[in-house]
Amino acid sequence: MSEAEKLSTENKIKPPEKWYSSWFDTPYYHILYKERNYREAQIFMDNLTHYLNLPEKAKVLDLACGKGRHSIYLNQLGFDVLGADLSENSIEEASKNSNETLHFKVHDMREPFEEKYDAIFNLFTSFGYFENDEDNLTTLKAIKESLTEYGFAAIDFMNVHQVLNTLIPEEIKTVDGIDFHIKRYEKNGHIYKEIDFVDEGQSFHFIEKVKALTLKDFEELMEEAGIYLLDIFGDYKLKKFHKTESERLIMIFK
Repeated sequence: MSEAEKLSTENKIKPPEKWYSSWFDTPYYHILYKERNYREAQIFMDNLTHYLNLPEKAKVLDLACGKGRHSIYLNQLGFDVLGADLSENSIEEASKNSNETLHFKVHDMREPFEEKYDAIFNLFTSFGYFENDEDNLTTLKAIKESLTEYGFAAIDFMNVHQVLNTLIPEEIKTVDGIDFHIKRYEKNGHIYKEIDFVDEGQSFHFIEKVKALTLKDFEELMEEAGIYLLDIFGDYKLKKFHKTESERLIMIFK
C-alpha cells in the first residue's frame, strides 16, 4: 500500500471532528442556551401544525432535535414523533422522555430515513453547518426522500439580512457562574460565533459556524433538489416574511 493509500485509509478510519459534533455534545452548549424560550417554541409548534392541518397521530420527524424540546411538545399534541440528532449526548438525554409514540435516535441529517413521515421539521437554525456546501443540497434531498407523498417539511432558519444588520460583535454572557465571552462576525459567506470561557481552571474555546443562506440561496437549492416551496413566514406567529425586518426565515415545502 502506498503512502497516499495509507493516508486515505487513516482518514476514513479517523475522520476529522467537526465543530457541530463536538460543541453540541458538551454540557456547556446546553448551559449557554438554557434560557431559550420554551413557551415561544410551543406557540410555534401550535401555529405550524395548525397551518399544516396535520392528521391525528401523524408521523412527525424532528430533524436535529437536540434534547428534544420540540419533539416532546409535538408528542403531547398527539403526534407520533421521532427526534433525530447527531449528538449522542443529546439523544441520550432526550430518550429519557421516550414512550410508545415518542422515540429518539442518533442520525446524520444528510442520510434519508427508511420510514416516511407526514411532516419533517428542521427547527431553530439547525441547517447549514457543513464544511462542504454540497451537503446542504444532500440534506434537502434526504428530507424530500423521507416525506410521504402528501407530506410537508418546514425549515426554521435565521433571517441572514436581519442577523447581519443587528449583529453584536462582542458580549459577555454569564450563566451558572460561567462567563462566556462571545464574538460574532461574518466571513466567507458564513456567520461565526466564537465562544471562550474558563471553568474549574480550564480554558475552553468553541466555534459555531453557519452558512449565511438567504431565501434566494434556499430557493436555488430547493429547485435543484426538486422541492416545491409553498410558503414563507417571518416569525413564530407565522407573519409575512420581510427581507430586512423579519426575525426568522421559515419555509414550508414538499
